[in-house]
Formats: sequence, C-alpha cells, structure tokens
Amino acid sequence: MGYAAAWQLARRGRSVVLLEQFEQGHHIGASHGATRNFNMAYPEPDYLDLVIEARGLWDELADESGRQLLDLAGLVNHGDVPRLQRIRAAHAARGIESHFIPAAEAADRWQGMNFRGDVLVVPGSGRVRAADALLALHGAAEAHGARFEYSTPVRDIRVSGEDRVVVVTDAEEIQARRVVVTAGAWTSKLLGNLVRLPQLVVTQEQPAHFTPLDDSLAWPSFNHNPDPDDPRDAYWYSPVYGMLTPGEGIKAGWHGVGPVTDPDSRSFTPEPVQLEALTRYVREWLPGVDPATAVPISCTYTSTPDEDFVLDRFGPVVVGAGFSGHGFKFTPAIGRVLADLTDGGDSPARFSARRGQVQP
Repeated sequence: MGYAAAWQLARRGRSVVLLEQFEQGHHIGASHGATRNFNMAYPEPDYLDLVIEARGLWDELADESGRQLLDLAGLVNHGDVPRLQRIRAAHAARGIESHFIPAAEAADRWQGMNFRGDVLVVPGSGRVRAADALLALHGAAEAHGARFEYSTPVRDIRVSGEDRVVVVTDAEEIQARRVVVTAGAWTSKLLGNLVRLPQLVVTQEQPAHFTPLDDSLAWPSFNHNPDPDDPRDAYWYSPVYGMLTPGEGIKAGWHGVGPVTDPDSRSFTPEPVQLEALTRYVREWLPGVDPATAVPISCTYTSTPDEDFVLDRFGPVVVGAGFSGHGFKFTPAIGRVLADLTDGGDSPARFSARRGQVQP
C-alpha cells in the first residue's frame, strides 16, 4: 500500500520518500509471495467500486512497467448460496459479468475441484502476480521521482501543526507536510496514541501450497463458504480461499483465524490442528491435488473488528491499515485513495477510522 501511495503521489509531482524498516523483498509482513486472488465477489458497493478501479489501475501499471500483473483465470464461488445471490445482484447493478452454473457443470469444467451446489462464476477475476506487482509499483514510483530507503525503521512521528510533521529515523529527522502510514502489523506500535483507530488485531496465518496431481487441469481462483446448516462442514474454521501459484502448486487457506501474535516475536510455525483441518478440506474438496504435500506459508493479517479497511486522515497523518487479509487486490486503488487524502480529499465513509463511534 505504501508503494502504491508513493506511485500515485510521485506522478502527481509530489516529493516522496518511502521508509521501510526491513530490506527490500522481505518475507516478514503480509505482502510477500507470488500470487493473490483478484476477487470481484463482493456484495458491498464500496468494495466493488474500489476493485473496478483497481482493475483499470493494474492494467495501467502493467503498461507503464512492461510487466503482466493479472492472470484472469476466472473465479469460482460456492457454498452459502444466499450470499452468492447478493453478490450476483450487486454485479448486475454495476455491469460486472458473473453467472451461476450447476455443480455438475462446474465439476466437469474444473476437474480438480468438488462442488455441492450452484457455483457463481466471475470470468473477469483471477489472480494478481503479487511479487511482480511490488516490483512494478517500486519501479513506477521511482521513475516519477520517489526515493526509497530500506532497512530504515521509523522511531517516532511528531506532529507540530496541521501541515507539519517530523519523521524520526536513526539517521535523520525528516520534515514534511504529510506522512502516510501503511505499516501493516506494526501500525499500532508505530502510531501509539497519536491517532485513534479501530482495534487492530494481528494474527499469524498459515495457508499452504499443495502439489497438483495433473498439470493439465485448469485451475480458477476460488472462494468457498461453509454451509452453516450442513454438519459435514462443522470442522471448518472459516471460509476457504485459493488459487494456482505457478511453480508452487495450489494455494488454499483459512481466512483470518490464526493465533494472535506480536509481529516482532512470531513463531512462523504452523498451528498443527488448523493445518490438519486444512489438509482435510483439501482431501474432500480438491481431488486434483495431493493433500499430503502441504507446504505452509506464514504471513500476517492485521484485522479490524468488521474487516473493513481504515483509510483516513488525522491532521498531517494519513493512515492505511486494517486490510484484514483481503486488501492486496485493491492495492493501486488504495494508493489513489491515500494520495487523495494526502491532498485534502476524502475516502468512502465505510473506511473512516471513526465509523461506529458515537458523535457528541
């Protein structure tokens, strides 16, 4: 999100320096890895507007960087039919292509997967080449004049006026009109009592890659919600998401149910009961992979209570936080929102840090 904000601000002619506490390409936060779902299966208008904008900006960034960033392999959504019907209605209202097909037709088309009921197919979705996207954002921002400083932790942020803030590192104090904070799992530690945010809970998540049994099978990205009325789904921790990661296998994972952690003292060790449950899910629902080949991935979620993002401004401090495990697909559009906030604009009320607070 910081890369995207830097890109948007730098091409508006702003003087931009980006400070990252770790080295470039580190695996300690939430942004590493080769792929993410490009998932348009939302019923909420604010998210649909944002993902439609993101699609256009991903294409724009691909043209600017010369890198392919989206693989539109399609997205299949199954389970919890009432939710899928709400998504389809929201798509129809915005002209997004999606349609239902029977379970048998879906199983014939995607033979590596099992289905129990009707499936909502979203052809214009798929996956983001996440690692390539970070390189593209870095290069595009730098080409417009942004400066990047890695291995440079921020030690303090001091606000001294509506248009004046001092950012303190070990080497210098940087004076600026605005600071944009997109610190992920370290947001609360960095900002402390400087601004009032919704509760941000950091969890250590553990999706895994599984080896396909037949490389000729087609794999869409997928979302699978448990049926609350079916006892066969009682072992599920949450909805499951997944996609193909070329060269690594089929990625599948629970959503936002890992153990709460301190980002500075993570174990990086999979929680065995959750991993066994994920392996059971794969055995039952993904017959096209070998369930015994799980290679866990460790990453963090930083989640708000309602799983909505925080995109807001407090004087000269702009905050992007609480992406709750579903933010990556929106990255370039979130960069635009953060740039607008920096320039005095607004973001949708859904993403206000003050949502749900009783007003005097």
